Amino acid sequence: QVQLVESGVGLVQPGGSLRLSCTASGPIFRLNVMGWYLQAPSKQRELVAVATSGGSTNYADSVKGRFTISRDNAKNTVYLQMNSLEPEDTAVYYCKITAVRDYWGQGTQVTVSS
Repeated sequence: QVQLVESGVGLVQPGGSLRLSCTASGPIFRLNVMGWYLQAPSKQRELVAVATSGGSTNYADSVKGRFTISRDNAKNTVYLQMNSLEPEDTAVYYCKITAVRDYWGQGTQVTVSS
């Protein structure tokens, strides 16, 4: 069974930074996509950024230039470096790995507030 463990929950002030990490364990197909999604209150879950095991990345327009996704394939870990955070970034952030099927993390709360 594939499991994802996220870390990096936090409260930060506007303009601040935070790094999220997510480590996958279990039988993981080496060709996979790992990414981050967010879900704000009363809204649908949406893409933040994804990174393939081959090194390709894709970002939501709202985070381009502020967030950076990276991964360590040897550790099955994906990171999300979030800079210049805005109150609108407040949400629960979920990690997902797609390898034959989707697996989701439990979600981690990020709150941007002064």
